[in-house]
Amino acid sequence: MKLSVNLPRGLVLKNPIVAASGTFGFGPEYKDLVNIGDLGGVSVKGVSPEPWPGNPPPRVWETTGGLLNSIGLQNHGVEAFCAHDLPFLRDTGTAVIVNIIGHTVEEYQRVAERLAKEPGVSALEVNISCPNIKQGGMSFGHDPDQAYLVTQAVRKGSDLPMMVKLSPNVPSPAVIAEAVQSAGADMISAINTLVGLAIDKERRRPALGGTTGGLSGPAIKPIALRVVYEVAQRVKIPIIGMGGITTASDVVEFLMAGAHAVMVGTVTFQYPRRMQEIVAQLPDELLRWGFSSVQEAVGAALPSKRGGLFDALT
Repeated sequence: MKLSVNLPRGLVLKNPIVAASGTFGFGPEYKDLVNIGDLGGVSVKGVSPEPWPGNPPPRVWETTGGLLNSIGLQNHGVEAFCAHDLPFLRDTGTAVIVNIIGHTVEEYQRVAERLAKEPGVSALEVNISCPNIKQGGMSFGHDPDQAYLVTQAVRKGSDLPMMVKLSPNVPSPAVIAEAVQSAGADMISAINTLVGLAIDKERRRPALGGTTGGLSGPAIKPIALRVVYEVAQRVKIPIIGMGGITTASDVVEFLMAGAHAVMVGTVTFQYPRRMQEIVAQLPDELLRWGFSSVQEAVGAALPSKRGGLFDALT
C-alpha cells in the first residue's frame, strides 16, 4: 500500500497523517508519548515575529463532542523557535510545517523571510485567522482581498511550499481559497476552528477568559467535510483537510471529499498515540473501500470522479 503523498514544490509526506497546529505544541511536548517519525508531518503552534502572551485564563473548556480553546496564539516568537524547537524537529525524520501568524501583512512576511533561512523547515502554513490591526481588527481570512495580500507577501518572503489555512467563519471559504490560490498559495489547509461560546453558570459569565473560543473535535467534522468538498471543486491546488478526525475511517472520508492529506488534532489530547494508530490502520481501511493507494482515494466522492457502477447503485 502506497501511503506517501507528493505535494507541490517537492514536499513529500511519508503518509497523509500530520499533527495539527496548536494541538502538538512544538514537538518535544509529545516526544515521550509518540514516535514522531512515524507521522507524515507536524504542523507546530503558530509562530509570530515577536513573542505573543496569549489570552487570560481559563483557556480551554470541554463541550459536547469537542473542545473550546482561547489560547490566543501564545508563542515565544520566531527567534526562540529557530533556536530551541527547530533543531529537535528536524531530527525527527518527519516533515516540519511551521504555522505562521502576524497582526500585519509585514509581520507575516518577516516570519516567512526568517524561516526561509533555516534548514529543516519543510513548509509554511499561513494562519489567516489573525486580526489585521491595520484594518480595525478584521481577520485576514474574512476578506478575499486581505487574504490575497498576506498570501502574496509570504510568497515574496519565501520559496518554501506554502499552504493557507482557511477559516470556516465566513460565508464562502471557497471564495477565500480562490483568492489565495491566485496569490501564489501552493496548497489549502481546511478548516480552522469555529467560533463558539460556553457559559460558566456558577460565575454567571462566559467560561473562557477570552470570552469566545475556537471549537474543535468530532462536532465540527461534517462542517469540515463540507468545506473541503466545496473548495476541492473550486481550486486546482491540493487540500490538507482537518476537523474532527479521530479514526482511519474519518481520514478516508476526507480523502474522498477532495483532501490529499489530513491533520489530526483534538483527539491527541485524549489519545496521544491515536495518529500512529491511524497510520497503521489506514492501509486496511483504504482496501476496504477499494483503494490501492492514498492518491486513488483523493476526490473519489466529487462529482467529477463519480460515475458508472457507483452512480447506478445510488
